[in-house]
Amino acid sequence: MGESRTELLAWINDLCALNYTKIEQAGTGAAYCQIMDSIYADVHMNKVKFDTKHEYEYVGNYKVLQHTFNKHKVDKIVPVDKLMKCKFQDNLEFMQWIKRYWDQNFPGGAYDPLARRKGGPKTTAGAGGMRATAGALRSTSRTTTGGRASAGSGGSDQSSAMIIELNKQISELKMTVDGLEKERDFYFGKLRDIEILVQEELDLAEQQEPGHVELPILKEIQAILYSTEVCPQSPL
Repeated sequence: MGESRTELLAWINDLCALNYTKIEQAGTGAAYCQIMDSIYADVHMNKVKFDTKHEYEYVGNYKVLQHTFNKHKVDKIVPVDKLMKCKFQDNLEFMQWIKRYWDQNFPGGAYDPLARRKGGPKTTAGAGGMRATAGALRSTSRTTTGGRASAGSGGSDQSSAMIIELNKQISELKMTVDGLEKERDFYFGKLRDIEILVQEELDLAEQQEPGHVELPILKEIQAILYSTEVCPQSPL
């Protein structure tokens, strides 16, 4: 099973210096380009637009992404038409795939996403904006003006204790989210069964099948089911 929505958002925000709140926001294609750049460091990031608001503006980003896939012979079809719709499920599946690809191919080391968007090198000497990519937690590297790294076992012990505590909190939150997602899927499945049953009965009544009479309550139930279907607009 791939990573959950929460894990993917934390990963992509940390790696790409973004502030996404929904998986659907990756549908612009910009974040996918940045992920591939963190692996190969040769994506034309100065051509990638992060502030797009319309589907037709996303096309340029996906051209950059497809060029990178072709250049590095990535055997994966990019479902551009689906991803550009900024729908949750399509982008979730593609992001889970690209996360697995990143896990297998990322060379390690620091990556500076903000500098790369300006056409800079993959890494910089400064600490600002540089992302550590070994773990799921965000790690900010601080250096002194003279370039000397701070040392001492006390600071190391404190950092280790903090990481352990944060990992514990993440595990607890993940269990909570997983439980909520299972509960959501459980009730969604029941509503879907009811919808199918009501539709079948209405179809039989319309066909005037013997023994089937159209009941007004069925149409009322159907109206309630459909009235709850809301398609939230992407915040992009």
